[in-house]
Amino acid sequence: MRNTGTAEVVARLRAAGCVFAEDEAQLLMTAARTEAELADLVERRSSGIPLEHVLGWAEVCGLRIEVDPGVFVPRRRSEFLVSETVRAAPVAASPDRPAGPVLLDLCCGCGAIGVAVASALGRAELHAADIDPVAVSCARRNVATVGGHAYEGDLYSPLPADLRGRVDLLVVNAPYVPTGELRLMPAEARLHEHRVALDGGRDGVEIHRRVAAGAAGWLAPAGRLLIETSERQAPLTAAAVRSGGLAPAVVTDDDLEATVVIGSAAAR
Repeated sequence: MRNTGTAEVVARLRAAGCVFAEDEAQLLMTAARTEAELADLVERRSSGIPLEHVLGWAEVCGLRIEVDPGVFVPRRRSEFLVSETVRAAPVAASPDRPAGPVLLDLCCGCGAIGVAVASALGRAELHAADIDPVAVSCARRNVATVGGHAYEGDLYSPLPADLRGRVDLLVVNAPYVPTGELRLMPAEARLHEHRVALDGGRDGVEIHRRVAAGAAGWLAPAGRLLIETSERQAPLTAAAVRSGGLAPAVVTDDDLEATVVIGSAAAR
């Protein structure tokens, strides 16, 4: 199909600073249908556009999740958030949960976390919400693959009223980069992902506080709130969860450098 060799593509990507040039070259060459398309893909990636935006998808827990330009790209560390959410899921089936556990993916971005959890559980009533209309448009396509629904609005505001008191798993990957540290982020994120998906406020925990303050009213009696955070910010996130009336626990994964705060509604 093409005359351009792998070595040539790898060299171009490596010259542009791509750390995993060999792997990326294979992905781009597989995606391209023509020489012209390959040249375009390589040029876009070499210019600094995230690989996932170039390809139009990201791999999350073995799933291919669509990611539109400008939308937050799921990080591998968030697979720990997925696994902890699956671990926290109710074990026994419930007559009032015919579709499985009720799962709410708040600040959902492209919907990757909710889709990955629902897929791992085998069945779930998935709802997702985000304030960014571009992200919600992308999320709607992704969550539809598992029968889910996505809503556009600020945190809980766009959710259907009948979700109140029914959510078994409230999973949150809200922005947690402090405003003053956004300039230190890699250019791929800083220039190509919407600021609303990155900026966590003065200390990075402002959205966590807002989420935690309203969580208890949406959770089922034995529901769980799970928030991705950083090891440095975990005490602040845990304090926010406690202020919201939930009992916090901090769990970490050293390999993924991932931290999650889990709030238990059972202790209310």
